[in-house]
Amino acid sequence: MHRPTPDTVPRIGVAILAKAPITGYAKTRLIAMLGAQGAADLQRWLLQRTIATALAADVGPVTLWCAGDMQHPDAALCRTFAAVTLRQQPEGDLGTRMLAAVAESPTAGGLVIGTDCPVLTSAHLRAAAKSLRTSDAVVLPAEDGGYVLIGMREPIAGAFAGVDWGTESVMAQTRERLAALGRRWEEPVTLWDVDRPADLERLSTVFPDWVRALTVV
Repeated sequence: MHRPTPDTVPRIGVAILAKAPITGYAKTRLIAMLGAQGAADLQRWLLQRTIATALAADVGPVTLWCAGDMQHPDAALCRTFAAVTLRQQPEGDLGTRMLAAVAESPTAGGLVIGTDCPVLTSAHLRAAAKSLRTSDAVVLPAEDGGYVLIGMREPIAGAFAGVDWGTESVMAQTRERLAALGRRWEEPVTLWDVDRPADLERLSTVFPDWVRALTVV
């Protein structure tokens, strides 16, 4: 009988929560700076990069939970990844949608990521999957007070109860919920994401050629 070695990374599903790159719908906080088309182009690039990262990590099946009108022409990109299962995001706040992604993972437990972190790597995903061998949850905090990844060995509904989504308190409140529930979690690394105009300057230092190609108003 084959027995896993101590360094074996468990197979775990990766759920990507993303907005379809629809002009005027995606990256709305950046429309004033990039224009509606430029913001949609940014979302399209982030989506492609995130899916490529998740597939390259090879930690388990990848599911794209897409928000927006899936029949819209701009949403066609969401349907082009043969190796990815496509699902429509359910109604509800971010906590409800993340919990659904974990609960409906094709494996025991799951990792949930967005598309806003261009510096998230396959190594980060593999490390997060490995963390779930010994912990109930794993979180990669974002510098703005949120997080770019959360993973759970099983759905922990209380972790998202009453969290003020979209604020700088999200990570702190999630820590409080996990601690109150007696859950053990790890935070391997803190990363940064692209959500506000100020983030574009940082993005341009890491990916200058791509940022220059964006439509700027």
